[in-house]
Amino acid sequence: MAVHTGGCHCGKVRYEVDADIGSVIACNCSICQKTGTLLTFVPAANFKLVQGEDALTDYQFNRNIIHHLFCNTCGIRSFARGMGPDGTPMAAINTRCLDGFELDKVAVHHYDGRSH
Repeated sequence: MAVHTGGCHCGKVRYEVDADIGSVIACNCSICQKTGTLLTFVPAANFKLVQGEDALTDYQFNRNIIHHLFCNTCGIRSFARGMGPDGTPMAAINTRCLDGFELDKVAVHHYDGRSH
């Protein structure tokens, strides 16, 4: 697996994630559509918040099962926390916030989150 670093725009939130990212998900749910995120999901054990826990604000809506976290200074949503379908703790990584990640080199899969 490759180690990627990422974070918010102002730099207060920084993280590392172990993942081989061959594709990303473009979801059309109300929040992903408006923020333009391109997601990859990893087990929580593969995610390490390096700095900025105190800079995060949590936003939840609908069923309140995903913690949509954003930097309280610059407003960027670089990752979220939640559970996978089997109950495993997961991190949803906004691949647009990974340092040097080349989005044009991965496949984009569309997910109909609006209907789920």
